[in-house]
Amino acid sequence: MEWTSKSLPYLTARPPGAADAWTEEAAEAGRRGSQRILHAGETAAPAAVAVAAMLDLAAGSTVVVRRRVIELDGEPTELTDTYYPPDIAAGTPLAGTAKIRGGAVTLLAALGHIGVRVVEDVTALMPLDEEREHLRLGAGEPVLRLARTTYDAADRPVQADVMLMPAGHQQLRYEIRLDPSRPG
Repeated sequence: MEWTSKSLPYLTARPPGAADAWTEEAAEAGRRGSQRILHAGETAAPAAVAVAAMLDLAAGSTVVVRRRVIELDGEPTELTDTYYPPDIAAGTPLAGTAKIRGGAVTLLAALGHIGVRVVEDVTALMPLDEEREHLRLGAGEPVLRLARTTYDAADRPVQADVMLMPAGHQQLRYEIRLDPSRPG
């Protein structure tokens, strides 16, 4: 299963009544995109992936997390942990296991948190046993880890994503359009 992943559709709020970006992107390619939410709620920010630093919080701070297995045609293609500062997400659907119509970015926008800047870091590594199981990988199969932080207009981090993708099945494509009205 080969897939070229693009970031931009996942950074923009969806129109009212629209499906989430993954479901729509897969459908446009004639495929079926779905996700299973494994866990959601408050937890201590994991140190292993520096989530507290990504969200500009003190080490060990409480964050809201949503852990999902992203599937393409019924096969796992990504394991995604999305983290939010608790003052943004606690008590909202972001802290629950129900699917969010239009996706989390649409809900964040409705809550007044619109992303305007994103920083992504990509690393190749070997998955942990639990990650390997969720992604149905064999021993020795590496993953790509994409760590993304989304910032609002005040340059506050509002969302941190840590995505693991089987390295042998993914291509990451970046298309960057600069706003000529904004200096440097």
